[in-house]
Amino acid sequence: MVARGGMARFWSLESLHMGTTAADGGTESSALVDDNGSEEDYSYEELCQATPRYLQPGGEQLAINELISDGSIVYAEALWDHVTMDDQELGFKAGDVIRVLEASNKDWWWGRNEDKEAWFPASFVRLRVNQEELPENCNSIQDEEQDADISKHRQKIAENKDQMRTNVIQEIMNTERVYIKHLKDICEGYIRQCRKHTGMFTTAQLSTIFGNIEDIYKFQRKFLKDLEKQYNKEEPHLSEIGSCFLQHQEGFAIYSEYCNNHPSACIELSKLMKQGKYRHFFEACRLLQQMIDIAIDGFLLTPVQKICKYPLQLAELLKYTTQEHSDYNNIKAAYEAMKNVACLINERKRRLESIDKIARWQVSIVDWEGPDVLARSSELIHSGELTKISKQGKSQQRTFFLFDHQLVFCKKDLLRRDILYYKDRIDMDEMELVDTEDGRDKDFNINVKNAFKIINRATEEVHLFCAKKQEDKKRWMEACESERRRVREDKEMGMEISENQKKQAMQNARKSRHGKMKGVSYNGCPVPPLHQSLHPIHQRHITVPTSIPQQQVFALAEPKRKPSLFWHTFNKLTPFKK
Repeated sequence: MVARGGMARFWSLESLHMGTTAADGGTESSALVDDNGSEEDYSYEELCQATPRYLQPGGEQLAINELISDGSIVYAEALWDHVTMDDQELGFKAGDVIRVLEASNKDWWWGRNEDKEAWFPASFVRLRVNQEELPENCNSIQDEEQDADISKHRQKIAENKDQMRTNVIQEIMNTERVYIKHLKDICEGYIRQCRKHTGMFTTAQLSTIFGNIEDIYKFQRKFLKDLEKQYNKEEPHLSEIGSCFLQHQEGFAIYSEYCNNHPSACIELSKLMKQGKYRHFFEACRLLQQMIDIAIDGFLLTPVQKICKYPLQLAELLKYTTQEHSDYNNIKAAYEAMKNVACLINERKRRLESIDKIARWQVSIVDWEGPDVLARSSELIHSGELTKISKQGKSQQRTFFLFDHQLVFCKKDLLRRDILYYKDRIDMDEMELVDTEDGRDKDFNINVKNAFKIINRATEEVHLFCAKKQEDKKRWMEACESERRRVREDKEMGMEISENQKKQAMQNARKSRHGKMKGVSYNGCPVPPLHQSLHPIHQRHITVPTSIPQQQVFALAEPKRKPSLFWHTFNKLTPFKK
């Protein structure tokens, strides 16, 4: 922390740009786009000579370890939610700040958030450009200091804030240039070669694997061209790049199509990679294009990572942009726009994780009838026990599962309470929720307590439910309102899970249920062995998770972890308790 009366000591990732500065001492890297919007034919090695070391393969990890060893504090920000049931792993939400304590393993880093210390996937975070906070005002100065010292202090703070804004601007520019190089390699190194080999790939296969990445490449070239025009090479902190994001904000919508297709791309690619000729072909493409040592699935993940990184970069830029700066309003608006795009992608990721769990739950239900839950739903909203009362006054204790669009209810086995039998479902799209007062109900002519009704607007059929406690009733009422709100929001956002993804989840769940997929995860990748038991916190560096992120599934580089005991008992009710 900043000492009282002292200046903030800070370092930045851009400060690691040592040994690669120009002869005149500048740190500017040449643009990849000329005035006509076409790329210069740079090799990756040439690009790295003009960009900070942390942008190069392995450079970030090496730089972090050096800084931690020197006693520096290193912070990272989460790109996406990391949902885990494993006490050896650190769970967090997108935007959370994690202090990195060790980065010796390239895939798993050890870090700390507000809750605990544990391992977390390195591919889920972005390192902050500026690692130390500046004081917000001059209150830290001793009251007895002279006015001249205060003025000098304020000047120092302004200079440091300008430097921090410079660091963020340079990171945005450098990562954008490297990203363009990656896109170019995908289009020219992979897609062009694949199209030449019509005997190996059909047009449909290539469309599935690469999606609309060529459109993204074309769009990003234009975006970078405009970004370069707004970049002030002499005084980077004066750059006004906010307008570029606003000008192109509608264009970023093409990422939604790519991210929505990405799970199907992973499935198709994993099928091909089971054959040696395809593994050798893609590796030959990489070598021929002189691409960095990343597998094709890693390259195809970069657009998903990029679109989620923009709001974090803009948030940090906004932090070091004063309200008096000419770019302040545009940066603020750009941050909100890019945050909305990233939120949609993060929500789609969460839904994809959810459909696998729903599929496994369904196959555990005995005597299932009718369409799969996933035919209409992609998220469980609430679950619990309620008493369902028929028109004849007969009460039935049932376990209910409220998904988007439908309410499924089951009956517990009399002897084995962890076994559920399917009974029926209610279409929530046609229903209206009605609160019911305690006392005698006029429709059913019985006394009720903690009750509510769901009424079919078309047929006027009434379903009466009673909860055990008033707070349980309140939760169900709120959950039903939330279900309607989620359905509306999904429609507005265009939130859809493809039929192929739903079908794949159900197929894998059924195979797993019959013991045909032991040791295989839903995306067809091997599940690693169980983690070793976690050592006490003071021995934290002993056990590294055995699962390694392959950046293969739309879980956005979700590491393949051990099968959790939590989901081994999926036929129990615990997975759906919020």
